[in-house]
Amino acid sequence: MFTGSKDRQRRSSSSPRSAGCATRQPALPRILRVRAFTLLEVMLAVIILGMMSLAIYRFVQANVTAMRVSAEADAVEARYDGLRELLTQQLQSLPPGTAALAGEPLKIEGHDRDELTWFCTAGPGLLTRYATGDFRVSLCLRAHDAKSRQLDLGLLRKPKEDTAVSNEHETWVRLIDNVGTLQIRFFDSRLNTWVQRWTDTVTLPRLVKVVIGRTDATAPTEITVPLARMPL
Repeated sequence: MFTGSKDRQRRSSSSPRSAGCATRQPALPRILRVRAFTLLEVMLAVIILGMMSLAIYRFVQANVTAMRVSAEADAVEARYDGLRELLTQQLQSLPPGTAALAGEPLKIEGHDRDELTWFCTAGPGLLTRYATGDFRVSLCLRAHDAKSRQLDLGLLRKPKEDTAVSNEHETWVRLIDNVGTLQIRFFDSRLNTWVQRWTDTVTLPRLVKVVIGRTDATAPTEITVPLARMPL
């Protein structure tokens, strides 16, 4: 009675269609093709990065150089400011009537190399607090060394009582390097004019003007120190 249905089931299970369904493999994923950079594009990118790095390096180098030059210029100006304060403090403290100030004009090879001399004890004018006795201090120019033509501005200190020709007891304090010229003028209120030499042992000049010719600038540095109140 059920023989026919069993035969049909047997035939359907052995048919090629059912066999193909039983052995079907899972579908493989589709491989996506990704486009890579070409050699020309890589070379262009490297060149652009190199140009940007070079521009940044030059920018940083220029700024560092500018900062260094500015710092050096500030250091030089600070030395001139310090000299101005030194001269102002020392010259304004000189007592009249004691021959405490003198000045001599000098010229060497056509260049001004004047000298300004004062007498003082230990203090700002001597650049030390530990000396005893009176000293003769001269603001002048001196060669940087025996083989150089460079001139330095500084203070030449020597005990006042030392009249020896030798420079055994002299000391040199360099203040500013590489100075071109040194010109010193004194304003005589009796003549109402500037004079080159000051030898008056009783009175002091109204003004002392120090003009320093610089090798690092076109304009000289001028320092004017008032020693007495100017009339209005």
